[in-house]
Amino acid sequence: MNQFAERLKYLRKEKDLKQEELANALNVSKGIISLWENGLREPTMSNLVTIASYFHVSIDYLVGLNDY
Repeated sequence: MNQFAERLKYLRKEKDLKQEELANALNVSKGIISLWENGLREPTMSNLVTIASYFHVSIDYLVGLNDY
């Protein structure tokens, strides 16, 4: 599994969110969340920005370039 997939799943579970709840918050489908978390698809840059903002983390953290 890639760093983004692992970290997205970790952040979602840390907030005790279901995939559907996160999908609604990010304005994407539940299927997209599943694809991202399983490493089958990567988010667009605009989705990365939205995810980083939602979880209050950096894009570098999301993609595994740093640990915070």
